[in-house]
Amino acid sequence: MINQLSWKVGGQQGEGIESTGEIFCIALNRLGYYLYGYRHFSSRIKGGHTNNKIRVSTKETRAISDDLDILVAFDQETIDVNYHEMHDGSIIIADAKFKPVKPDDTEASLYVVPFTEIATDLGTSLMKNMVAIGATCAILGMEISVFSEVVEEIFGRKGEEIVKKNMDAIAAGYDYMKDELGEQLGAMKLEEADGQKRLFMIGNDAIALGAIAGGCRFMAAYPITPASEIMEYLIKKLPVLGGTVIQTEDEIAAATMAIGANYGGVRALTASAGPGLSLKMEAIGLAGITETPIVIVDTQRGGPSTGLPTKQEQSDLMAMIYGTHGEIPKIVMAPSTVEEAFYDTAEAFNLAEEYQCPVIVLSDLQLSLGKQTVQPLDYSKVEIRRGKLVDYDIPDTEGHAYFKRYEVTADGVSPRVIPGMKNGVHHVTGVEHDETGKPSESPLNRKAQMDKRMRKIENIRFNTPVYKNVPHAESDLLIVGFNSTRGAIEEAIERLEADGIKVNHAQIRLIHPFPTDEVLPLVQTAKKVVVIENNATGQLANILKMNVGHVNKISSILKYDGNPFLPHEIHTQCKELF
Repeated sequence: MINQLSWKVGGQQGEGIESTGEIFCIALNRLGYYLYGYRHFSSRIKGGHTNNKIRVSTKETRAISDDLDILVAFDQETIDVNYHEMHDGSIIIADAKFKPVKPDDTEASLYVVPFTEIATDLGTSLMKNMVAIGATCAILGMEISVFSEVVEEIFGRKGEEIVKKNMDAIAAGYDYMKDELGEQLGAMKLEEADGQKRLFMIGNDAIALGAIAGGCRFMAAYPITPASEIMEYLIKKLPVLGGTVIQTEDEIAAATMAIGANYGGVRALTASAGPGLSLKMEAIGLAGITETPIVIVDTQRGGPSTGLPTKQEQSDLMAMIYGTHGEIPKIVMAPSTVEEAFYDTAEAFNLAEEYQCPVIVLSDLQLSLGKQTVQPLDYSKVEIRRGKLVDYDIPDTEGHAYFKRYEVTADGVSPRVIPGMKNGVHHVTGVEHDETGKPSESPLNRKAQMDKRMRKIENIRFNTPVYKNVPHAESDLLIVGFNSTRGAIEEAIERLEADGIKVNHAQIRLIHPFPTDEVLPLVQTAKKVVVIENNATGQLANILKMNVGHVNKISSILKYDGNPFLPHEIHTQCKELF
């Protein structure tokens, strides 16, 4: 028996590859297994190779596995592109329709199964993915009944006959593979899972759910990979709660609409990827100078320009901190797990209102679209804090003086009013202004207002600015990362520790303002520091150097080919440092 399995299904986009993986995962998740899935897909609606790699384990996992145990292939390209991940003992199940050929340089076993033919005999070739699931069940020695509930949920609305046909397809695939395997039936039988019920979701769903829990009731956005699922989720959920989602004509409109909603007192969100954030930058500057709260989600992808829109990258870091013209207070958060994506997004709305500035929730494609098992969310941890939003009667003033919306205060945060409040009248403008919002070019006023705004983020209160795993008072190596690299780093650390290398780990969750006080002691007590990131220029490493020094001991491990890090890559390259 095995305690973890790596399974991949591949074919041409539009062949039902995603649904195959989805059905497989949901069933195993309900048995209590931990799952982590990553989908490789092309930036087109139909055609082009796509695959979905699923890791199944009896313990929590947050990374793609190094190798591959089972490959389900609907075309020859799937074998050619993915066989190099396989090992002695791996199994390829391929559709007989395309006359599969196994490369000479692999020791994996090839089983040819007539997926399409079996499905067609049962009524439609579309059910070939169900036949493939049945064949997989035979290898795992798994009862096909575990899929009954999922099939009923997915196809029940189409009638009992369709449900039965899909279960018949699974059974047919099982029976065919059973005969092919002979004594190898159940060769990769999984250890029994704990049976506990857990969520199974992508990071974008967690971000959207966190926004709802955090009081968001308006979203303005324009569709873009890999952020669109946030809008799609909220389109379904917000109207039920009295909220609204508007698909705008472009990213500029999305940002300014969200600013307007926040100015009116409604917690509002906009979300996009790198190209969209570039268009939003002027509006983000407007939010900064008008001190209007706004939460912006950036799901990083391969750039520049259109770049690699469906591939992993972490190259927006500097742009999110320094992208706006001029200088404004800004908070940039970077959750590293799906759970953190939920809690951090909810907290982002509190920070935006408390500090009256833009808050960017930074994700990446692997975190946003990787589907995985998630522990039950604790809604009692979510609170609503609205900062200095005036909830009292503003007293009359002689001469009907304007309200000091931008009053210079010790902490840099001024009282904020919702439009229409009696005696709360003030100017709002994108040019420099005095305490009442009236335009002013006075050098003294300019300095006072700039200093006031920048004071806001000197003492940001954020519960866990750095996720730390620090078992050693002094370490041979400190590994630093952000966003989705955490899972691969954690597995690499286990291997490095087994090699006798003492390793500490810091995953940065608050990118700006940088948590120097949290990170500096870890750097000081490490012989070497390595930063893991998916970009070509070492952006996080440079930010680390700017804020903590110790430049000579900091190095980078970079990957920017569009693929996420694998644990063995980090392990191997870190070991080379010693």
